[in-house]
Amino acid sequence: MYTIGLDFGTLSGRAVLVDARDGAEVAQSVFDYPHAVMDSELPKGIKLPPDWALQHPQDYLDVFAHTVPAVLRESGVDPAEVKGIGIDFTASSPMPTTADGTPLCFLPELKDEPHAYIKLWKHHAAQRQADQINETARRMGESWLPRYGGKISSEWFFSKLLQILQERPDIYARIDRFIEAADWVIWQLTGVETRNTCTAGYKAMVQDGGFPSKAYFKALDPAFENVVDEKVGREFAELGSKAGELTAEMADKMGLPAGIAVAVANVDAHVTAPAVKATEPGVMVMVMGTSTCHILSGTELGEVDGMCGVVMGGVIPGLYGYEAGQSAVGDIFAWFVDHGVPPEYHRAAREAGLNLHEYLEREAAKQKVGEHGLLALDWWNGNRSTLVDVDLTGLMLGMNLATRAPDIYRALIEATAYGTREIIEAFEEQGVEVRELVAAGGLPEKNALLRQIYADVTGRTFKLSGSTQAPALGSAMHASVAAGLYPNIQAAAQKMGKLKAEVVKPIAENQKIYDRLYREYKTLYQYFGRGANDVMKRLKAIRHEALGQ
Repeated sequence: MYTIGLDFGTLSGRAVLVDARDGAEVAQSVFDYPHAVMDSELPKGIKLPPDWALQHPQDYLDVFAHTVPAVLRESGVDPAEVKGIGIDFTASSPMPTTADGTPLCFLPELKDEPHAYIKLWKHHAAQRQADQINETARRMGESWLPRYGGKISSEWFFSKLLQILQERPDIYARIDRFIEAADWVIWQLTGVETRNTCTAGYKAMVQDGGFPSKAYFKALDPAFENVVDEKVGREFAELGSKAGELTAEMADKMGLPAGIAVAVANVDAHVTAPAVKATEPGVMVMVMGTSTCHILSGTELGEVDGMCGVVMGGVIPGLYGYEAGQSAVGDIFAWFVDHGVPPEYHRAAREAGLNLHEYLEREAAKQKVGEHGLLALDWWNGNRSTLVDVDLTGLMLGMNLATRAPDIYRALIEATAYGTREIIEAFEEQGVEVRELVAAGGLPEKNALLRQIYADVTGRTFKLSGSTQAPALGSAMHASVAAGLYPNIQAAAQKMGKLKAEVVKPIAENQKIYDRLYREYKTLYQYFGRGANDVMKRLKAIRHEALGQ
């Protein structure tokens, strides 16, 4: 018995064929999105303003057509033995469609209209709308706002939809359904429109089974009063349940039997928790890639400063699921490697037979803690938690004429570790227990220096995912529940979840120095992040003026 999990990331989609009896990953395939992230222009050269990030839905359909046949070919598994399929997605990545699910960007007359495309999770151009959502909620005393740490992000569902209404009301009028890309791909697989409770709860302000009131939406904009009933819908599908069955058309494209179970969609970070056996309260899962998402389950409802949300059953049924995160982690290291490393390091890396990341890691690992004299704020793509402010920007302090590329690379890693410690402490300050850490994703898998720095900065021992494709494995596990192979996700996790034997432990001497450095980080964090000096925002405003935006 086998299931397939598909993980739709920021730049690619990957499929993993999993043996449902023990979680063995039999085959995997990755497909890079042809359109990637459209943050400067559309396919035909239409320029995009700053802070936009779009994707093309055809890329997602191509993932199904390429990766699923590939894992079947590689494994030699009889397609008849595949009992279910599940997916996970970045979020919030919503898209406008017609009533039958056709993306507006597929319509010839709208293919050059930016608002017709998917607004990727890191689309930050709806900050003005997010500010309005927050200000209105505070003024009206909305009880749901504290469940999101007191701020709704520009990255989330209604910020992006309100942006369309206010900037292009004609496009808004064309929208029949505004739906998360995760739920849209399930619609394509099954012919059935569903909306998963996870994304609805964390990204679309659904609490205790419902949206905010019509009066609240009307206060945002009179044309927004009936937005839920006109553009969204009020029914939600539980995680692990069956969304529907695979249609004959999609089955033919993927080489699978028609009628197999398709699980309700999920979010990449949340679906990772059972894949690393994190089904009990107090286990924080750090899903580390281009960004980092922090997932934690608990028995009690708490309101944590700057968290992305808390939802009953949002991660594990019967538990409150908490989410926090950092808007850029791997993206910061990639930015530096792409734009800030002198040619001699490129040559040295080639001569050593290493890629540039590996070479910089090796050189940075030779340093003692604090040796480089640098301190950074990890806000290259804004701050998700605990400040929830996309207008914040990065900072590097302490550079001089002796500063070298490995110094900066290490300081950037340390900055992201400080950001994670800030999040852990925010939970603990509100009485939400964090008793264990588990790291998953490409970064901790590849980077030993990063693993040790995170242990030293947080002062905590942590475990590592036993799978290099933990989100896809988690999706395959949910597919096994949807197919009836397991009664619930906890049972699936016992058999299919994976952890490495390796445990990363803090080094006491390093930890003492990092405690001192973290205190300095906190000083900068408060000064630049909480209004004492808004120079970052003023600089951003000047940039927009210069660009004529």
